[in-house]
Amino acid sequence: MPSPLPKSHPDFAHVRLLCTDVDGVLTDGSLYYGADGNIITRFQVLDGHGLKSVQAAGILTCFVTMSDTDQIRRRAADLRIDYCLSGIRDKVAAISALLKDLGIDWSETVHIADDVNDIGLLQKVALPVCVPNAVDEVQAICRYVTHRAGGNGAVRDLCDALVASRSPDMTPL
Repeated sequence: MPSPLPKSHPDFAHVRLLCTDVDGVLTDGSLYYGADGNIITRFQVLDGHGLKSVQAAGILTCFVTMSDTDQIRRRAADLRIDYCLSGIRDKVAAISALLKDLGIDWSETVHIADDVNDIGLLQKVALPVCVPNAVDEVQAICRYVTHRAGGNGAVRDLCDALVASRSPDMTPL
């Protein structure tokens, strides 16, 4: 079982790229169908604020998801997410190519996820993080778990830790 996510920690001080899954991490993983049959997606405002704060701290942001919906692209655009990779079947290959283009190393990358389709990526990044409602297989390989559940501020927990760890007055735990 991973450790609880600290409020700040030296592990997070060198992160240059924050990758996040969408379904079950930025959302609660539920599917809401409107009367017209269209899926309605619920995002948490807390996460959006956290993502803006890491961007302001100089950390690049990336959504990487198997889902490919207008709602995800719209949320990414609204937040000015640096990279929105949707409809991605091989997340390791997609992020590997992005890292190469950016000149960033796996050791400078964090990913937050909840389900088995992210295991390969979680095994590659320096800091694998999961939500507390992640499946057991994901929790077994993550180093940290957020305090809040997916879709309820989990990404904000991680963002706050990343920003606090960049602060010059950070006190190691």
